[in-house]
Amino acid sequence: MADVTRLDKYLWSIRVFKTRSDATDACKGNKVKVGGVPAKPSKMIKVGEVLEIRKGIVQYVYKVKALTEHRLGAKLVPDFAENLTPQAELDKLKAPVETFFLRRDRGAGRPTKKDRREMDAAWDALDFEEIPDDIANRFGITDEDDL
Repeated sequence: MADVTRLDKYLWSIRVFKTRSDATDACKGNKVKVGGVPAKPSKMIKVGEVLEIRKGIVQYVYKVKALTEHRLGAKLVPDFAENLTPQAELDKLKAPVETFFLRRDRGAGRPTKKDRREMDAAWDALDFEEIPDDIANRFGITDEDDL
């Protein structure tokens, strides 16, 4: 086994990214850091280095335990990389997302200026209790929990 391996190949092999090109794009987009420094896809990594990967809203942290250039089965990944991601970061994946939907009747045409202002007010409110019931009913605004 080699003493060093390419960063993009390693991230793909430990299943951080689905494809190697996804890993390469993440590196090029400064979403991957090695030792706190943004790294290129061709960066050669070795055992003991700490990798920080930004995927969506979560900042994952991995410590390299062993090197590989071949895609691993999910059960083997802990032998090659230690997940050091703080629980607070992982909790971001389970955070509820407040969304509501504006529904207009089919064939109702474009919103009038008054409709537009009422829709903008509803979007700006963000708290479902602040949206007046008549506006919520008129546009079919629902809380995600009601779906």
